Amino acid sequence: MAIKLKVSIAPAVILAVLKRKIDNKEIDTWEYDEEGDFTHSASQWKNKAWFTPIYKDDILEFGILGRKEIKMTMMEYSVYHGRFSEMLLNYFSNCIVSFELTTPYKSKIDTDEIE
Repeated sequence: MAIKLKVSIAPAVILAVLKRKIDNKEIDTWEYDEEGDFTHSASQWKNKAWFTPIYKDDILEFGILGRKEIKMTMMEYSVYHGRFSEMLLNYFSNCIVSFELTTPYKSKIDTDEIE
């Protein structure tokens, strides 16, 4: 299940604002790593998965990546997508033209290592 947004401003701007809000603790349930991938910061979900952003033109997609050697559970997969989608809608709805969630195993940018 990838998260696919059509946006009215440059995707790079949205990512920069998202990172700034995380750095400023306005968004305190997500963090990002050196590669720019986002993971949930709550102890129960921390580092269970990461969203990697991919963008071109006015499309911003987030594909989910799992841990090495460990299959992601459907619960982890679902929680990550639900909570990340909630955060995106809460903070960026004014610049989202359309919002799409693809089903599991359909996106080339998502992991297929799910149990």
